[in-house]
Amino acid sequence: MRRTIPCGCARLPSLPSNPTKTEVSPLSLARLRELTPARVALGIAGASLPTKALLEFTLDHARARDAVHAAFDAEGLARGLADLGLETAHVSSLAPTRKDYLARPDLGRKLDPASRQRLAGHGGGASTIAIIIGDGLSPAAVNAHAVPLLRKLLPSLADGAIAVVATGARVALGDEIGEVLGARMTVMLIGERPGLSAADSLGVYLTFAPTVGTTDEKRNCVSNIHGAGLSYEDAAAKIGWLIREGLARELTGVGLKDESGIHLGHAIAANSS
Repeated sequence: MRRTIPCGCARLPSLPSNPTKTEVSPLSLARLRELTPARVALGIAGASLPTKALLEFTLDHARARDAVHAAFDAEGLARGLADLGLETAHVSSLAPTRKDYLARPDLGRKLDPASRQRLAGHGGGASTIAIIIGDGLSPAAVNAHAVPLLRKLLPSLADGAIAVVATGARVALGDEIGEVLGARMTVMLIGERPGLSAADSLGVYLTFAPTVGTTDEKRNCVSNIHGAGLSYEDAAAKIGWLIREGLARELTGVGLKDESGIHLGHAIAANSS
């Protein structure tokens, strides 16, 4: 015989008719947005973004694209370097156009024959530092920040620096430049890949004893140098420390950790005591 269970016996616990909701105040979200350029708490309009957020995204995307295709002001950079007391050689990679540079990264890692021959007459001594300014993926970043950064950095460097402006450059192009020059270390300033929060970010790569075929674990990088990122003063302090320690220890890369902040803290403590 089939048994029936009174409906009241099988009833599940009932949920509150008005469960408590955790709400975030608009003031908290506004403060969160002040702490980061990331796109957080943008809001919604139906199933889409609010018009203001969409327009801001579209503008930042356009700025990033423009930074990639910006003209590289090699002549202006050479004049700026001359004002800092640096004589400059101008070289090019094997990428003949910007379109070729973007489509063929390998071409940006090799000097064209004429540039290699030109550099051969600018060889330095065993203590030479080669300062290389390359357009990279954001010529806009290099045009804006390379000379002001070097203005802060150069006073902390020893004599013997050679400056090279490189068009169509990837980071590895600095290895061939350094090898041809006989440089002990290369310091390459190059435009970083633009993002939606920073289209003009500059990166600096340091390589001890550069040779063609050097791999990335043998480099140090100081990045995110721009108006809303790492300041020229702080970047110069980090780069100067890495150069001095890299030359003293005869290495760069994973074996050389950035301890500039630790040493700066010790110096401040010693001066205040």
